Amino acid sequence: MFDFSSVSDAPRAHARGVFYRNHMAYRVGKRVFDLVLSILLFPILVAIALGLLLLNPWFNAGPLFYVQRRMGKSCAPFNALKFRTMHSCNGPARGPEDPLETDRITRLGRFLRQSRIDELPQILNVLRGEMSLIGPRPDCYEHAMSYLTEVPGYRERHRVLPGISGYAQTEVGYVQGAEETQLKVEADLYYIRHRGFALELWLLGRTLQTVFRQNGQ
Repeated sequence: MFDFSSVSDAPRAHARGVFYRNHMAYRVGKRVFDLVLSILLFPILVAIALGLLLLNPWFNAGPLFYVQRRMGKSCAPFNALKFRTMHSCNGPARGPEDPLETDRITRLGRFLRQSRIDELPQILNVLRGEMSLIGPRPDCYEHAMSYLTEVPGYRERHRVLPGISGYAQTEVGYVQGAEETQLKVEADLYYIRHRGFALELWLLGRTLQTVFRQNGQ
């Protein structure tokens, strides 16, 4: 089992984190931070969307956005928005144990995924109150329904709003199937137990490192 308490330089003085997680100051502060940063990012989102409208016909033919139903807080479904990175699929949908269909990823889509720019439209989900900037990454709803019965602790990770980025995403990385999802759940529950302002800012920094290093998938 992975020891998340030893990961990198994550803040672990979580007497403060334990205090803030149930404190109104943390909840209000986190929401205000989400709103302010999302509003500041909105012009960047618009600029990138306009650029992709010009590039997509040559390098990523198809619709600009991809909408997927995902599992949010309290296991409720919501529609998550992304920049599309794959060719359309005419066959059966990928199952919870199926590998990522890398052959469907377009040339431009690969760059969008590696830089995590494909996730940027989810600031609209943040503004609607369906997501936070930092939190457990939401899974496809149909896959999540399967994991609820197969992965211990999976339901508990939905006690908080899902995030555009999170502890599992930066420290564990992309996972597939129920067995790897268990590792992600352990990281998410570690975040939930220890969340606080210091950890939120640290994870934001770790996310920016991923963007600039293009370590996404």
